[in-house]
Amino acid sequence: MRWFLRSKIHRATVTEANLDYIGSATIDEDLVDKVGLMIGEKVLVVDNTNGARLETYVIRGERGSGTICMNGAAAHLIHPGDQVIIMGFELSDTPITPVSILVDEKNRFVRYLSR
Repeated sequence: MRWFLRSKIHRATVTEANLDYIGSATIDEDLVDKVGLMIGEKVLVVDNTNGARLETYVIRGERGSGTICMNGAAAHLIHPGDQVIIMGFELSDTPITPVSILVDEKNRFVRYLSR
């Protein structure tokens, strides 16, 4: 069994950082659905702006809002305006074709990169 990339939101822009929240990443529910992530799922977040990498979990953001919010300790590493890649993985014994999307600067779907 190996870990394979299953879901990727590419070049999302962080809209908020909330230190006072217990933890997680709030993601617009439209984007969550588009790439097949699940609420509560562990994700890897990579900050293209400053190189930070962290694992957290997904919480539901308002549908159509474009929200990408880093909560809790993640807000120390990833800030509003930073460009990030959000990835979900799956353990499998066969390769998986990931669902990857590109979003614009307002986190609106632009196109599929793969699926």
